[in-house]
Amino acid sequence: MSANPVFLYRMLTLAEGWSFVLLLVFGTILSRISQIDLVMPLGALHGALFTLLVGATIVIRRRLGWGFGMTVTALAAAVVPLAPFALHHWKRAELLEAEQAARPTGA
Repeated sequence: MSANPVFLYRMLTLAEGWSFVLLLVFGTILSRISQIDLVMPLGALHGALFTLLVGATIVIRRRLGWGFGMTVTALAAAVVPLAPFALHHWKRAELLEAEQAARPTGA
């Protein structure tokens, strides 16, 4: 497992986005059409990932050279369904470049 903070941030954006999709789809649909109620466990998972993503955004913003506007945009993307995927796609090249720059040369 890589300890590269940019890699971890990229993976966290995807994990948080997928947890929101799972919560919306499985949590709401399954609880309405069956006796299976996944809202609480999926909600707890999503809440934990959301909190980690907010913290990681604040920590990683300086490394990525993000100003106030980009930081607020990244934080807002964590709230809107499917927006973490759009942010990840939009900033993919920048994140990969920063990830390469942070990678140790001897690895």
